[in-house]
Amino acid sequence: MGRKVRAKILQVLDGATDVVFSHFHGDHVPLADANPYQLSIGALPPRFGELQCWSKSDDDLSAVMSKRFDDLAELSGENTQVAEGRSEGPLSFSRAVPHGARDNRGTLMMTRIEMSDSVFVHASDIQLLDDATVDKVIRWQPDIVLAAGPPLYLDRLSDAENERAWNNAVRLVQSIDVVILEHHLMRSSEGAIWLDKLADTVGRKVYCAADFMGVPRQFLEAERAQLYEAMPVPKSWHDDYARGLVDPDDYLEVRSVGH
Repeated sequence: MGRKVRAKILQVLDGATDVVFSHFHGDHVPLADANPYQLSIGALPPRFGELQCWSKSDDDLSAVMSKRFDDLAELSGENTQVAEGRSEGPLSFSRAVPHGARDNRGTLMMTRIEMSDSVFVHASDIQLLDDATVDKVIRWQPDIVLAAGPPLYLDRLSDAENERAWNNAVRLVQSIDVVILEHHLMRSSEGAIWLDKLADTVGRKVYCAADFMGVPRQFLEAERAQLYEAMPVPKSWHDDYARGLVDPDDYLEVRSVGH
């Protein structure tokens, strides 16, 4: 499934005019040293360097994240713009906000896009764990927001953080017409239950990405252990996949038939 998503990203990039890097975690940017399950810089379309690149700054980055910033800045050259706190045409960018709670987990940049008849906000990995960040999203007055929900599968998430994420989710849904909560939230079956409970509590539809796209929810990550039991692979399979010797499509077809 990840391979198909990467292929779709590359297809869209080939016809894009702009690209935004909210932060430099390996599941959010192309990488020079990508593993077989990540998007590689080498796979990007030749015209990628011509795109206008709006990027989070390199302030307060670790050595690894700073190297990723440099790799992407070199790729886009003069087309790279540090965008934090800026507005340009239909695009507005937040200053750095916490990647989850306000601690040492890093920061990210949110994006507001004015479209012809609506406003879309991409809130990336905010996890609903910082009140001021959610305040900012609401002040932007979007019609649609896509945000990462809380990582309920992590033991380190405290009761207080769980409560804060819930309260901030309620505020978002009460303030914005279409709320899509994804990423960390939907990595566990508990997250899906949380999402549906949120909709029942507020009395309005709340979406995950699959809901919004009108396709069935498939919990490939949450059900990983069960899927490996139902569809076991040889011990060498992952190494063979990295070398391009096996095709995962057969497993995806079995999964689709099962649903």
